[in-house]
Amino acid sequence: MARIYFEGDADLSILKGKVLAVIGYGNQGRAQAKAMRGMGLKVIVGNIKDESWFRAKKDGFKVYEIRDAVKRADCVLLLVPDEVAPEVYYEEVEPFLKDGALLDFASGYNLTYHFIEPRADLDVVMVAPRMIGAGIEELVGKGVGYPSLIGVAQDRSGSALKYALAIAKGIGSLLPGGFAVESSFEEETLVDLFSEHGWAGALLFILKESYDLLVEAGVSPEVAILELYASGELIEVAKAICGKGLFRQLKLHSRTSQYGQLTWGPRYGEAVRPILREALKGIKDGSFATEWALELKAGLPKFKRLLEFTEGFEISKSEDSLYRTMGRR
Repeated sequence: MARIYFEGDADLSILKGKVLAVIGYGNQGRAQAKAMRGMGLKVIVGNIKDESWFRAKKDGFKVYEIRDAVKRADCVLLLVPDEVAPEVYYEEVEPFLKDGALLDFASGYNLTYHFIEPRADLDVVMVAPRMIGAGIEELVGKGVGYPSLIGVAQDRSGSALKYALAIAKGIGSLLPGGFAVESSFEEETLVDLFSEHGWAGALLFILKESYDLLVEAGVSPEVAILELYASGELIEVAKAICGKGLFRQLKLHSRTSQYGQLTWGPRYGEAVRPILREALKGIKDGSFATEWALELKAGLPKFKRLLEFTEGFEISKSEDSLYRTMGRR
């Protein structure tokens, strides 16, 4: 069983007096930077001169070119997207890190697949929120925590775990209702990619296929889309799963609904198991990471083609019309 850490397990004082540089002021960077500042920590931002640079300035942070922020920092939180992180790290971060600095990641991806191999003199930790940036800001603003995964890749100082817990506390994860779960870079990568390759992608295309079949059966596109997801009921079911549990939330549905889900649901489980095994294999053996790296190097031709392809789906066209009527577009 993984160990679970709460607010009392973390000592924020070990970060007091240190300069923490948040590299990348996107959704996670902004949320984590603001949370740590609110906890009384000294936070600066490193970013390229784009919209995020000016947003950070408007939010009241001292903003520097990435290498200049790194030079000033005792702790660097590398919060840029996975696909650009290796280039940023080797060109703008590693050459300017202080000896013995603390390096934090919010994702295990690049260390798991050895796209980044940090210097041996560094403490290297992972604090990976299981929450989007906007959710972090909203929850921390209410004094409420959220789950995160923490791991240690290099423990030069002997205190790397303590630093990881302090960062988790600093970004608000350990506020009441929140906690940090002991994990590793490799485990975080596995579950994160598996969710994306598994239920997340499956959900999109099950909904798309359901729409096609309902319309084929004579249901109007508007009614089909509302029933499948646009009404917001799907969100409420997800909230119920989060609050009550995967199967215990069934009691919130009618008995007819429960019976239908419990008799038909297992058939989908059996059908998708081979696909899930294949996805899991590609994550564990690194073939997906290799494929994605080659796609990035080629300029994303397949990725762009796939996105463009979704715009041609009938559900996308009908959705656009309905959402305009609903005032969502």
